This record gives sequence, C-alpha cells and structure tokens, in this order.
Amino acid sequence: MIEASVEIRKPKEAYEANKLAKRLRRLVGQAIGDYDMIRDGDKVMVCLSGGKDSYGLLDVLLHLKEHAPIAFDIVAVNLDQKQPGFPEHVLPEYLRSRGVPYRIVEQDTYSVVKRLIPEGRTMCSLCSRLRRGVLYRVAGELGATRIALGHHRGDILETFFLNLFHGGKLKAMSPKLLSDDGRHIVIRPLAYCDEADLIAYADMRRFPIIPCTLCGSQENLQRKQVKALLAAWEKAHPGRVESIFRSLQNVTASHLLDNQLFDFGALSVEPGSQIAQQAPDS
Repeated sequence: MIEASVEIRKPKEAYEANKLAKRLRRLVGQAIGDYDMIRDGDKVMVCLSGGKDSYGLLDVLLHLKEHAPIAFDIVAVNLDQKQPGFPEHVLPEYLRSRGVPYRIVEQDTYSVVKRLIPEGRTMCSLCSRLRRGVLYRVAGELGATRIALGHHRGDILETFFLNLFHGGKLKAMSPKLLSDDGRHIVIRPLAYCDEADLIAYADMRRFPIIPCTLCGSQENLQRKQVKALLAAWEKAHPGRVESIFRSLQNVTASHLLDNQLFDFGALSVEPGSQIAQQAPDS
C-alpha cells in the first residue's frame, strides 16, 4: 500500500513542478518585456549570492536564453565577502556543472561592516553600498551591459512600506534603473515573482543554498517586521498583497501631493468653461 501511494504521488509532483517552473519563466519573461530589461546582444551579469533568489534568477535566465527570440549572454558573479565559514567551493562547482561563465570576486567587506556597525544595529545599508560598488566595478571589467539582481515582488513591497513608514517617501525598488554614476543598467527580472514560489523552486531544483551571516542573520530588522505584517494582511484578506503591488503600477500623480511630480500650479479653468451655479432654494 505504501509503495502504491508513492507511485500515485509522483505524477502529481511532476505536474506541480512543471507548473511552477512555467509560472516563474512566464513572470520573468513578462517583467523583462514590460520594462525592456534585456535586449538583443546584451551581456547580463547575474549577481549570485548563494541564496534561493539569485539561484532561481540564474536558472530561469539560463532557460530563457535558450528559448528567447533574442540572443544574449550570461556571466555569473559572486562577491566573496570573507564571511567566516563561507564554503568557497560551492558556487564554482555549481556553476561549472551548469556550464556558466563566472567570476568570484574576493573582498573582505565582512570585516568592514562588523567594524563600523555597532552590535545590534542594522548592517544592510552599509553592506549593500559596499557590495554595489564592487559589482559596478566588475561589471565594467566584464563589459556587462546589464546587472541582474535577485529581488522579488516581496522585496519590492517591503521596501515600499519601509520607505513609507520610516523614510517619509513613496518609493519602492525599480525593476530597471540607471546606476548613480550613469554607467550601468540594473535590472530585477524577478519583480513579478512571489517569494513562496522561489522557495519551492529552490527546493525542487535542489540548489546548494549558502546562508548569509550578515544581514540575513539579524532578527530585529524592520524588513522582517514588514514581511510579517504583509503576511498577516494576506492571511486575513487574500489578494491584498497583489492589490498593493498593482497599485505601484497604477499611479495617479495628480491625486498625490508632490508638486515636483505634478504641476499643480498649471491647473486653471478656461474662460467660459465654468458652469453657472444655480442658487439653492431658499
């Protein structure tokens, strides 16, 4: 009876796995198309951290590279930040097994972050800035025309609420942006993807996940609190997270209060266009 039940489950598991892979590929392809992320002849530098999201990004882009109507190249780059216990062999072995050109960049940003950030304070901001500077430099050396990051829909929404609650800004993560120095295009092809799907995909594909001992190890992050808030909203009101995400794509500038975004001073009534007001009944 046990053997029979295992055999019954296998086709269903295969079906669900295939459906998940197709969904992620479709959403990544849709995001690439919606925001003109990758063009014919591009060299895409995929930033591979060893986490589920960047593995998923690389895997889906490799599939699209083989099936897309345009030709583009992929190179994977990992920044070895010299975190204690980091398994240096894992990523090179994985990338060689996939036949992916890669570069491992060694720079001890771990010590810098630990030295400058007091114990208990959030490390993300400094860690991110240091990584970004290194990755921009490497992109120039490799001749990459696109820098692909593994941020997903949840990351975008969490950033939106972090800026709303703590920064006083209506600002999220852009799916495509020009770097501060104006030399690089940064893209986020997972912008439409749900984190739960990426978790399931990583498990299905058996990616060799490498835990982060910097930002990912901090339990008191505001981002984790926002993640919990969004999860609670979604549990109580299914579909709310999707609705919030759609709102970021459907902005009415005239109904906000930013006069840099909308020229309120230019609003006027054309002569003769006013409708005469009828006096109210006495």
